[in-house]
Amino acid sequence: MSQIKKVATGFIIIFLLFTIFPHHSSAIGVSAKAAILIEQESGRILYEKNARTKMRIASITKIMTAILAIESGKLDDMVKVSDRALKAEGSAIYLQKGEKIKLEDLVYGLMLRSGNDAAVAIAEHVGGSLEGFVVMMNQKAAEIGMTNTVFANPHGLDDHENHFSTAYDMAILTQYAMKNETYQKISGTEVHRAPNPNEKWDRVWHNKNKLLTSLYEYSTGGKTGFTTRAKRTLVSTASKDDFDTIAVTLNDPNDWKDHINLHNYAYNNYDLVKIKNQGQLEKVKNEFYENKVFIDRDLRYPLTAEEQNNVKIHLTLLTPNKKWKDPEDVPDVVGQMSVKLEGNEIANLPIYFENGKAVKPKGSFWELFKSLFFAQAGVNEHG
Repeated sequence: MSQIKKVATGFIIIFLLFTIFPHHSSAIGVSAKAAILIEQESGRILYEKNARTKMRIASITKIMTAILAIESGKLDDMVKVSDRALKAEGSAIYLQKGEKIKLEDLVYGLMLRSGNDAAVAIAEHVGGSLEGFVVMMNQKAAEIGMTNTVFANPHGLDDHENHFSTAYDMAILTQYAMKNETYQKISGTEVHRAPNPNEKWDRVWHNKNKLLTSLYEYSTGGKTGFTTRAKRTLVSTASKDDFDTIAVTLNDPNDWKDHINLHNYAYNNYDLVKIKNQGQLEKVKNEFYENKVFIDRDLRYPLTAEEQNNVKIHLTLLTPNKKWKDPEDVPDVVGQMSVKLEGNEIANLPIYFENGKAVKPKGSFWELFKSLFFAQAGVNEHG
């Protein structure tokens, strides 16, 4: 091979690597020690910098505290504030000794004002004790795949050496939390009022997240953080034209600007492409399954303009069994849809059979299809 061909081949390989894998463009200008940008639904990494480096995380710890409180099902409980909660250092919502406050209000105070006293009060009520709640935090972290995280407290203060995470893990946590509508609402609230037990006026809490309150029109929420050792930490969520993104920065002196640039980088360089619509799969090359199989959700994925022509879909279906005499004899899941980009799998969805039992997308189309199918099959809905 000539030298010119070798050089050309090298450029082609470099080009392909940049189009297949996450972009690390220095053009974004992120000043954080660690950072990550992901698309919320798929979790695709759009940008990363030292994203798996273990670091102190400060008050973005409270995302875990908030989601555990929400999932406890106790938001309407009245929480009695302990002496231990009042002794929490740093930012506070100024709880009073012995007062009773709704757990839901504590979560608002936790997320909007970063109240460390609120964090301890939540932990004691939901976990039975602060220490018990920390066990819950680490159990949840393991459950959702945060493999490089250890929680030692519910607020992120520098009172333990063994309290750390990574930008990647915090993105995973935020992706998980954003599936919860109550968390979405609280995280995206600019101002919250809560009763004040000893005064005639309400407590009024304004969100510290300036992206949400003034700086970024596409902001949907997030959590700020700062300690002397962790420096500035920030998690932010944003949405533009249904394209939802999550950004995390650790030890970042210019985090507001960096987060705006990160989210805009996603919107300027990627499209959220609907690769496959939910519902019946067309052109299935198997007579038994033809017009009888479906996927239960839209498949969307962020892609650059160059990548959009390089997506391949492959269906794998079970070999029909002779015992499947009637539709209800067929399993709910009969195969999988694998979606690949340049040979790398980016999604894998179950393929369902229309047997009258499988969970299916709601809508008039499915009711019509179902009634027609069973009329032709000679059976009713209940078999």
